[in-house]
Amino acid sequence: MPTSRIKNKKHKLRWKRILLKLSGEALGGKGKFGIDMHAVEYIAGEIKETFNLGCEIAIVIGGGNLIRGSRLAGAGIDRPTADTMGMLGTMINGLALHSALEHAGMPTRVMSAIMAIQVAEPYTRIRAVDHLDKGRVVILAGGTGNPYFTTDTAAALRTSETKAEVLLKATNVDGVYTDDPRTDKRAKLLRTLDPADILDQNLGVMDLTAATLSIESNTPIVVFNVFRKGNLKRLVLGQKVGSEIRSKKR
Repeated sequence: MPTSRIKNKKHKLRWKRILLKLSGEALGGKGKFGIDMHAVEYIAGEIKETFNLGCEIAIVIGGGNLIRGSRLAGAGIDRPTADTMGMLGTMINGLALHSALEHAGMPTRVMSAIMAIQVAEPYTRIRAVDHLDKGRVVILAGGTGNPYFTTDTAAALRTSETKAEVLLKATNVDGVYTDDPRTDKRAKLLRTLDPADILDQNLGVMDLTAATLSIESNTPIVVFNVFRKGNLKRLVLGQKVGSEIRSKKR
């Protein structure tokens, strides 16, 4: 275990174990296509600051910077095949992030819901939890391993399976707005909202299946801007960052 992590154990963390949802576009950098290693290394640096606090980190990664199953399906490829191609894209991103995290000094494992034992461990809930218990960062690629489900759904599912205390959805905006802040200057940032608001107001935070899973598991979700340096660390230390989606019944 890194020395810096031992020294920082005195920090009081809001969440001991988190699941970080990273979109593929985050790894694409400014161009949002392909893999920008500057963006990957930046994200690895943000993860390391949080890891060094003693936080246990699982990561579900998307593949939209390389391929989108929904677009391929619209172009004529049958949906199950198109979605499988998208899941393979998440594995490529997972390997790129794994390299950056290991280079930064973090023990990391890539697990995949699609069998590819030459490059990633087969995903099992028990094995993933064991890695986290031992202080390893776990990258969860391959989505759910099934077509028709998004990586948001995979993130909501893996949050419950790994016993993570929160789902942190990393984006390039500061949180959930009443409208798209890039096109509507009057859009307001919502600091707190109920999971049901995602469905009732069609806010577009995540798909219906993912939102329903999060509601049923009563797991809080925080949507935040990962490209504001230090935001991930601030969240884990309990500071107010982004938009928190939490059931009023908690």
